[in-house]
Amino acid sequence: MNHEQKKIKIVINNQKEIEVNEGIFIKEISEGFENGATIVAAKVNNELRELNYQIHKDCTIEFVDLTTSDGIRIYQRGLAFVFIRAAMEILSGCKVTVEHSLSKGLYCEIHYKRSIAKEDVVRIESRMREIIEEDVSFKKESVSIEGAKRIFKELGMEAKTELLDFRKSLEINMYGCGWLKNYFYGYMVPSTGYLKLFQLKHYGAGIIIQYPEKDNPNEIPVFEEQKKLASIFREAEKWGRILEVGYVASLNKIIAKKEHPEIIRIAEALHEKKIAQIADMISEKKKRIILIAGPSSSGKTTFAQRLSIQLKVNGLKPVALSIDDYFVNREHTPRDENGEYDFEAIEAVDIDLFNEHLTALLRGERIEIPTFNFHKGEREYRGKFMKITEEHPIIIEGIHGLNDQLTMDISHDKKFKIYISALTQLNIDDHNRIPTTDTRLVRRIVRDSKYRGHSALTTLKLWDSVRRGEKRNIFPFQEEADVMFNSAMVYELAILKKYAEPLLNQISKEQKEYTEANRLLKFLSYFSSIEEDHFVPQTSIMKEFIGGSCFTE
Repeated sequence: MNHEQKKIKIVINNQKEIEVNEGIFIKEISEGFENGATIVAAKVNNELRELNYQIHKDCTIEFVDLTTSDGIRIYQRGLAFVFIRAAMEILSGCKVTVEHSLSKGLYCEIHYKRSIAKEDVVRIESRMREIIEEDVSFKKESVSIEGAKRIFKELGMEAKTELLDFRKSLEINMYGCGWLKNYFYGYMVPSTGYLKLFQLKHYGAGIIIQYPEKDNPNEIPVFEEQKKLASIFREAEKWGRILEVGYVASLNKIIAKKEHPEIIRIAEALHEKKIAQIADMISEKKKRIILIAGPSSSGKTTFAQRLSIQLKVNGLKPVALSIDDYFVNREHTPRDENGEYDFEAIEAVDIDLFNEHLTALLRGERIEIPTFNFHKGEREYRGKFMKITEEHPIIIEGIHGLNDQLTMDISHDKKFKIYISALTQLNIDDHNRIPTTDTRLVRRIVRDSKYRGHSALTTLKLWDSVRRGEKRNIFPFQEEADVMFNSAMVYELAILKKYAEPLLNQISKEQKEYTEANRLLKFLSYFSSIEEDHFVPQTSIMKEFIGGSCFTE
């Protein structure tokens, strides 16, 4: 007797309704919907799912391709897996570590009995292309914690083994690609055949995996040298070694032993020492204009205050000048592609007046500084005057600090540019990194809730726009900096966790931002929490976000 297969209804991308057989895989549905960018996953009723997921009831599906952050993360994860397998096959006995993003790619290192040569990179890339051509499936299976530990021990993946000691669940999901089994935080593409677009570049002691960006999903971006950024990442690794905290499991062990107060003190001392060194450089070079720029939630405000203190220790009397007071009047503010006011564009600043005032100050003249009335959208003069001497360096903090256009009339020998960002020295394990962006986002969620009355939902809604502004106004100029300061704290996510989790849990499944909130909650679940804030000094950059800073309150 023939039973007709049950039919279900699916709404695709909020546009088209189709009727399909119950039990269909998302992958089968996706084949007719590719629109110029590779589909790598889907949101089913707003929950992120792999393409191998089966649909059993009526639902909505929104495809996730390489024009999305989720899509790029999945693609990058698959490439990392194939790279690890190829490297282990070509250089038998090697250990691969996925370190951090660099030059629009993923910087990895191969630890082997000798240095890695260009020929090795060529052979690894060739092997990767073979594995991709074979279209090997990524097979997911549930493995007991003890079983996973045995697998990782055999593969020499100690950081993964140690991380499992802190997992509350009895099982984890592991992926297999041919002979290699591995654990990755997040989803995978169904098979290696999805990963055709990539290339490897031998860089320093490691290799950069290059892949498409979401703005241009069908091309590999042109390689851009980032020597200063690479150097600051090396410094972060050195700090990680000093603290003996390279992976989350190491931090969790320190917290379990109640040894974290010492880690906090050392991490804070490293920051203070670095800030003092920067102040010494400025003093020795007799720089008159100090420009500080960095992406959102880098801790620029606290850094500027602490730098000011160190400059005072050196006998200087720094003064601050706010770029915000030099905004053009509202009717002259440029608009973005949506017709909205673009306050982040450099044209939103009266550059001519700003340079005129800086030049006059450096000549020793007295000027009247404007105050921007944000309510009225216009500059006002309220009798605020400034006059300086050579012992008064001017500190200017703002997104355009590294862009020479902002201070076009000031000669280079008078300027000192500082780039600040939170470049974490901590990773989840050998193959699962912590993106700098995630650390800053968690910081911002906590700060926006405390100081701006914003929910986590509001912060997440604004985040894409913030990132676009950074990409346009900050990142292109970061290599122009005279010095880079890494504001990340090795212990910070263990502190932020207790603040961020309740805020993220408020985002309901109906909200578009639910999948991002869910991803961040999973990410924070790897960390043990540091409950006591009193170990964090009042001068810490962390206090700018969690409250209790002696600079902002």
